This record gives sequence, structure tokens and C-alpha cells, in this order.
Amino acid sequence: MGFSLFSMLSSDIAIDLGTANTLVYVKGKGIMVREPSIVAISATDHKAIAIGHEARAMMGKTHGEIQVVRPMKDGVIDDDEIAEVMIRSFIRKVHKNRLVRPVVIVCVPSGVTKSEKRIIRNSAEQAGAREVYLVAEPMAAAMGVDLPVLEPMGNMVVDIGGGTTEIAVISLGGIVCDTSIRIGGDEMDEAIIQFMRRNYNLLIGDRTAENIKCTVGSAMPLDEELTMIAKGRDLIAGVPKAIEINSEEIREALAEPVSAVVDALKVSLEKTPPELAADIRDRGIIMTGGGALIKGLDRRLREETNLPINIAEDPLTCVVRGTGKVLDDFGKYEKVLLRG
Repeated sequence: MGFSLFSMLSSDIAIDLGTANTLVYVKGKGIMVREPSIVAISATDHKAIAIGHEARAMMGKTHGEIQVVRPMKDGVIDDDEIAEVMIRSFIRKVHKNRLVRPVVIVCVPSGVTKSEKRIIRNSAEQAGAREVYLVAEPMAAAMGVDLPVLEPMGNMVVDIGGGTTEIAVISLGGIVCDTSIRIGGDEMDEAIIQFMRRNYNLLIGDRTAENIKCTVGSAMPLDEELTMIAKGRDLIAGVPKAIEINSEEIREALAEPVSAVVDALKVSLEKTPPELAADIRDRGIIMTGGGALIKGLDRRLREETNLPINIAEDPLTCVVRGTGKVLDDFGKYEKVLLRG
């Protein structure tokens, strides 16, 4: 790890490079960046026009000269050139001292391949990192909610992000067993888009689908079912149209991705060694990531597993806070870093 003089001069950085959002934690300062993982580029010279919130505001509203791109897919880098531009922009926002390059820790899905690790390391180095370390997302999430990950004790985390759902059992600073499925918030949005097209001949954009998911999406019947107005384009008449939808319909739309998360959790529990399973029975399972906020999902998992399920406080920042802990006490947590 960078030594004292370097560490004093540089602001070492932890990055939760998510499919939907990127969060950046600076050592000693906390979370400094929380922006969508989106870049708007010029179609003619491929230069970045806007990054993060500005680029998200352009989604679905651009002309032919501007492309809005999401460089992350399923939790890993899909377009390395654009990802590098995005990472560099976020690093520059928080790291003002250009003379000393920062140490960067990036969290990655637990199912990441060797070549995906290499692309992430290269992108961070090209974007200005002096050294790059990687940590598995479920490990970071567990640390972010203060679970005793270094103890000989079973800790189970379900981290539902934009591109992946990561489920892991952690003990003694390592992941004992994990299940990583490439289903998350994005697949839920896509399921809503397809449902609206199929049932109402209404074409809606990604942002509208996400808004529907957050407003009326649910995994279990609600005490009071919700309604909202969805706006889009009528696929038959070709004109703008608004319709009222309710939470029961959207629950039906989300049935498949929600069932995939339930099944992945059951597979993980089946793989858990008995002593650790006993710990999980007593201590319960923690849910983190944006998907944890879907109404009734914790209740659904509780019913399906008969285990205590708890939603983390501020589930959207658990992963970056956990990665920041590694930065703050590198000697203690070095063993949680990924090799290879």
C-alpha cells in the first residue's frame, strides 16, 4: 500500500463502480461522489459531453449527434474507453493533487472473471490510479453494515444492485460460498417496459420504468395498493398517451426477476456449511443495494426462507462504505482483498 509520505499527499479513494450508480469514498472525508454511471458522448468525435447526473437528464431526449451510454453492464465494464473517461472524471472531482496518484480500491461482483478484473484494473490505472486493489461487493456490503467479517462466524448478505444480485456467506475475512446472478434493478426495469408494451401497447423509456418500479413496485401484496400515472407513446396510434397503473400489475411484471432473487437465495442457503447455517439462523440475513428498497421484498424473502431478514440502514451506500473501511484500516482488512 502507498507509504506514509504518498498517503499524506494523496487522497486515497474507494469506488463502488455500479451498473446504475458510481459512488466514491475519499479516505478521511467520506462519500464525495454519488452519480449515475452514465456518459453522454458526441457521435462525431466520441468525446464526453456530460457525465453522471447531467448525462442521465439527457437519457431518451437526445438528437443524432449525442449518444447516452452506460459503460457498465451486469456489474462489470462493458465499454472500457468510456468507463475510463467516467472513472477519470470522478477521480478528478475528489483528487485535486495531480502530482501524487491515489491508491484506488474498486469493488467488483463476486462472480467476476480474470479478464474482467484485468479490464477494471487497467481502466482505473489509465484513469490515474497509482495502485488498484479489488474487493468483492458482498464482502464490502457486509463491512458497510458493520458485520464482524473477520470473526469465525457466519454472516450472510444479499446485495441487489443495478446489474447483479450478489449473495454471500462470509466468515474469517473470506467468502465461504456465494451466488452471483446477473439480475438486478435493470432487469426489473426491462420487465416493466415489456409489461407496458404487452398489456397497454405503451412504449415507455428506462427512466419512466425506473420511476414506476420505485413508486409502485412491490414483491408482496401491500396493505394499501398504490396507483400512479405512466406516460409514454401509444404504439398503435403513435401519439403520446398517459394511463393509470397500480401496484398489483407491476408486482405481476416484476414476478420473474423477484423469483430469480428468491431462488438464488435458496441455492446459497443450500450450499452453506451447517455450522455457519446455524449462525445465520440466529443472526439473520442483511439486505443491501438499491433493490433492497423494493416494497415487501424483505417480507417475501422472510416467508420463503423462514429466516430473519433485515434491510441495512442506507442500503445504497453500504458497499462504498465497506470499501472505505478497507482504505481507512488497510493493515487490518488487507486479507479481504481479491487476488489474481
